[in-house]
Amino acid sequence: MSKKAAEHHKKASEHLTHAARHHGEAAKHHEAGHHEKAAHHAHTASGHMIHARGHAEDAVKAHAEEHGKK
Repeated sequence: MSKKAAEHHKKASEHLTHAARHHGEAAKHHEAGHHEKAAHHAHTASGHMIHARGHAEDAVKAHAEEHGKK
């Protein structure tokens, strides 16, 4: 795998980890009735998901560029 693709996979993984952490925080705040804090964490998690998807797509493109040419 190309270094470029590997980097994008790592970045996607990092963003997914951050998203999971923020969803966990959102759940805790929601259960405690702190809905504004819950919404903040949920929104932040959504941003990380968007970034993760972008990196995942870039990883596929990098892989195709390196291995798709025959």
